Amino acid sequence: MEEKRIDPLQIIGFFLLFLVLIWMIYDQSEMMEQNAQAQANAPTQKQTADNNPQPEQLAATSNAPVLMDSIPEQITIIQNELLRLSITSKGGFIKEAEIKAHTNYLDEQVYVVKEANTNFNLRLESNGSLINTRDLDFLPILDGNQLTMRSQVAGGTLEFIYTLLKEREESEAYRFQFGIRSSGLNVQPKTNLYWGLDGFRHALSADYENRYTQLTYQYEDDKIQALSAMGDDTDRDKNVSWISYRQHFFSMILIPSTQFESIDVESSSLMNEDDSDASVYLKRFETSTAIAAQNGALNTTFDWFIGPTDYKILKTYDENLSESISFGWGIIGWINRFLFFPLFGLLSGFLPYGIAIIVMTIIVRLALSPVTYKSYLSQAKMKVLRPEINALNDKYGNDRAKKQQETMKLYTKAGANPMAGCVPSLLQLPVFLGLFYFFPVAFSLRGKSFLWAEDLSSYDAIAELPFSIPFYGDHVSLFPLLASIAIFVYSKMTMGQQMQPSQPGMPNMKFMIYLMPIMMLFFFNNYASGLSLYYLISNLITIGIMLVIKNYIIDEEKIFLKIEENKKKPKKQSRFQRKMEEMMEQAEQQRRSGRRR
Repeated sequence: MEEKRIDPLQIIGFFLLFLVLIWMIYDQSEMMEQNAQAQANAPTQKQTADNNPQPEQLAATSNAPVLMDSIPEQITIIQNELLRLSITSKGGFIKEAEIKAHTNYLDEQVYVVKEANTNFNLRLESNGSLINTRDLDFLPILDGNQLTMRSQVAGGTLEFIYTLLKEREESEAYRFQFGIRSSGLNVQPKTNLYWGLDGFRHALSADYENRYTQLTYQYEDDKIQALSAMGDDTDRDKNVSWISYRQHFFSMILIPSTQFESIDVESSSLMNEDDSDASVYLKRFETSTAIAAQNGALNTTFDWFIGPTDYKILKTYDENLSESISFGWGIIGWINRFLFFPLFGLLSGFLPYGIAIIVMTIIVRLALSPVTYKSYLSQAKMKVLRPEINALNDKYGNDRAKKQQETMKLYTKAGANPMAGCVPSLLQLPVFLGLFYFFPVAFSLRGKSFLWAEDLSSYDAIAELPFSIPFYGDHVSLFPLLASIAIFVYSKMTMGQQMQPSQPGMPNMKFMIYLMPIMMLFFFNNYASGLSLYYLISNLITIGIMLVIKNYIIDEEKIFLKIEENKKKPKKQSRFQRKMEEMMEQAEQQRRSGRRR
């Protein structure tokens, strides 16, 4: 039997025919995907230069900019273990920026830049031509970890140079250098730089994520300014050190080597007003500034940070980039930086994140237990005095001035202060607000589960509703529900024991017992479950501390005897008490004078 032999010419013929067909369909062959290694990339670039018209060739016949549709788009990839950048030849800027180690609420890869959501442009004048870099074609030249995007235009050369570090350290892997170089262009002194970004939605709740999606910048060395996160906003400032586009847990930050002399920034909402959870983008950020040319040439360098909005990472930089995170104002920010972030970082280093929250809550509540004791002691005194206060209310009826005078005298004699219970609560307020700011910006909680909560940085829905309730949402979160019940019990214990009969013109305090839990339920239904977990545990611990104080530490009989003893002692009024009594007497005299008229 004759054996069939393979004809090499047939193989070559079929291969050539295949190439022709591909060329006919696509007009020219597709560029093979760029390899990250320089050795593999160099031959591809050489072949492309030999077989396809390049910007240098097209621009050689004219001083006009190379048009966008003159040659096919090329994508060059540079990457390390944590960051993957796709640089396009159309405009020479980043087309995709992928954060490799993280996924979004749909379990898809996190992209800060993708699908034309960014716009970067240099507008310069050179040799009588107006050039916009977004309209130029660039030739990629890859050399190890450095990518040069080169465009021949207006009789000269313009280059964008990307240098991405290969080190595994997070502080280095998410940061890369971006240089702008020109030669032979005779650039005018001022070149306009425009940078825009449409911030992606990455979280389950678009409304919640939008609250922490914000444009922030540093100016005049150490001043921080943030545009409004709740609506459209614009601003202008001088001597700007960096500009941050924060998409809640992911940020893109531009850091010039020398300060921008001035910037114009704008933030505008892209939320779907009818259905926020259908939104793909949250906000549009825009920056316009100028860079200076020296002797007709551009030679400037920037640093870019594209990565997690993680305090642990950002604080390693010298430029104060961690201030792009919303820690809270004044003392609240200090509490977060120097107490809660270090404490939680320590605990989460060896404990599961949910357990770390519980342990931190226990530590905070125990540290505040003396304040809780002072507050409860004041409440106990007011409870003992309540029969006498009720008697004064009955005696003086609608004579409020006289009633207040006698009540103040009673407090003075008994050694009680009705404001003493409020002061401890005010002292706890910075801690309360500090944790309110801490949990939404704690990147380490992102994607961490605890009990039924799949993500401690998002809400813990246990049921979906067939409709949406205004201010509440279309789901039921369990941690806020449990925290609301705990707040109700706590309110009953505190307000209930010191409740006085309602007075004319005064709000009904019984209403407050129900108002606070309802506010908690509605307000925190879409918030991070880690925050609701904290408030649940915090209120449970506070209830426990108060029960211990009530049953084992404070003796109401002893308090009564102490008050009776104080009444017998001569009391010297303080300056404040005398002033208050004089004011009440004057008010009473004026009231009586008005009646006579």
